[in-house]
Order: sequence, then structure tokens, then C-alpha cells
Amino acid sequence: MIFQIYDERILWHILGWVMVFAGLIIMNEIARRTKVGGSICFFVIPVVLTIYFISIYVGAAQGAEWALNNQTYVRMNSWFHYAKLYAALAGCIGFMIIKYQWGKLGKSHAFKVFPFVIVAINILIAVVSDFESVIRAGNVMGGWWRSSEGVWLYGGWWNILNGIAGLINIFCMTGWWGIYSSKDKKDMLWPDMIWYFILAYDIWNFQYTYLNLPTHAWYCGFALLLAPTVANALWNKGGWIQNRANTLAMWCMFAQVFPLFQDASRFTTVSSVYGAGGAAAALGDTMPTVANPTAQGVISVISVVVNLVVLIIIFKRAKDQKKNPYINEIFTDQKDFKQAMARAE
Repeated sequence: MIFQIYDERILWHILGWVMVFAGLIIMNEIARRTKVGGSICFFVIPVVLTIYFISIYVGAAQGAEWALNNQTYVRMNSWFHYAKLYAALAGCIGFMIIKYQWGKLGKSHAFKVFPFVIVAINILIAVVSDFESVIRAGNVMGGWWRSSEGVWLYGGWWNILNGIAGLINIFCMTGWWGIYSSKDKKDMLWPDMIWYFILAYDIWNFQYTYLNLPTHAWYCGFALLLAPTVANALWNKGGWIQNRANTLAMWCMFAQVFPLFQDASRFTTVSSVYGAGGAAAALGDTMPTVANPTAQGVISVISVVVNLVVLIIIFKRAKDQKKNPYINEIFTDQKDFKQAMARAE
């Protein structure tokens, strides 16, 4: 058992997941289809929320009760959540610049490397967080530590292994300059980012959330990762990285404002590491007395193995084709690549 969903609230767990998955699919379509939709999602709403966040922290600094008790201030105050939110937004805006060819940047060949850079930054943010968990746990063999948001985390060697998988994943991105705008201007396409990378990324990122966001992973590790993958597989071929950035940014904005949806509602779902203690152990005032890290260890091993295999495949293809896999596209013979290129301008 990976998640503790098999209890009297199982229907609420499933309903919550379905709502998040469907909501992300719908919001991604709104954001990608028109300039107006994208501008509202990635300019207007973030500006309003930034003012809201600043107001909360100013109020808290002044000792205002409304700010000190605000759920965003109490439950979503870590450096990671803000770094992830604004890094994802930077990706969404950059991708819009490329697909709409806005200004000199949008028409610049050099700027085509931006998607690789921003994705690498997003991966590194998570890798640092993984290693931070080991340090705070104070024991490579596993130890509990409490986050600034009041969640007990069980750090250990699994974090180290998954952090390494994240670093490998950065080098599983190929064809850094092979970035295109779709003919209908709805999408920024990265055709060489086919299912090999998507699989490696999804397993690694799921494990990151499972280890470091165990009260959120049912949603941000499962529903959030599946939404862009399904869109890419069924109707938006080649647009996975844009789908991923869009859904990630919108989820981060929602979670930052309504964290109690995950942490203190009938939809709250936690990982198996807490054993019989469940959500009460995850969010309690005292350190959990038991830990069940079996799934954490197994998934981390799978994460690093899959990423290594994908990297080996990339290097083998590059050698056979006598290409630099980062300057050149190496999956041009694959069906996914051809379908994405058929959509390219």
C-alpha cells in the first residue's frame, strides 16, 4: 500500500483526486488555447496572489492575528513552495513568449534553450529539498523531522537516491534547441522530449513528492503528474513540458491559498510511512512513534534505475547516430517525435 486510502473515507479520497485531476486538465486547456486564458492564469492571478502573500507577511510581522492564523502563513511557509511556484510561473511565461513569438526573445534561436534551463532549475529545487530532508533527519538510515509547516517527514537514504535520480534526469533532456511553436499557436512543442523522458521524470518527481510532501502526494504527486502526461498522450503531442508547467503553476497557486484541502479536510490523504498513525501522526504535535519506509525505499530504487536506463539509451542512440544529444535531436525516428513535428510551424 502506497497511500492510506482504504478506510471509511475512501470515496472522499477518490472524489478529491478526480476533482484535482479534472480541474487541472480543464485549467490547462483554458491556459493553452488563447492568449487571454494564458494571460489571466499566468499574469493576472499571480499578481493578485503576490499582493496577497506580501500582505500576509507584512501583517504577520506586525503581529496581526488575521495574518498569523492565515492558513497560507501557517501551512505553506517553506522556501520550497514559493520557489516552486515562481519557478513554474517563469516557465509558463517563457513558454508563452516562445509559442507566440513575442518580441526579440520569442524570435531568438538562443532563447530556445530556456525550456531546458527552467526545467533544470525546477528539478534542482526539488533535489536540494531532498538532500535537505536527509540533513534535517540527522540519520541516513532514517529519522523523523518536522517541517516549518507542521508535517512530520521521515528522511533517509531514499532521499539521497532520489536526489541522484533527479540530477540524472536533467541529462535525460535532449535536443535543447529543438523547440517549436505549433501551427495553431496553442502550444510550445519539444518533440524530442518523448515518453522515455516523461516516464523517468514522472517516477522521479512522484517519489520527490512522496518523500517530502507526504500529505500532498496523492494530489501533487499522482493527479498533478498524470494530467499533463494524459494530455500529451491523447491530444497534445509534443506539448508535455508546457502541460507540465501550466498544471504545476496552477496547482501551486491553489495549494498555496487553500492548503487545508490537503492537510485538514475529508480529502486529506497521507502516504504509508505513517503506518497505523495515519494523518494524525503526520500532522500531530508529537513525533510519530513508528515508521514504515518500505515504499519510500523501493520507489527510490526504481527512480534511480529508470533514470539511469533512460540516460544509457540516450547515450547509445547518440553514439549510433554520431550526434551530441543535447545540441541535436536524437529521437527523430520515433512515432511520438513525428506526430509532434507534424504539428510544428
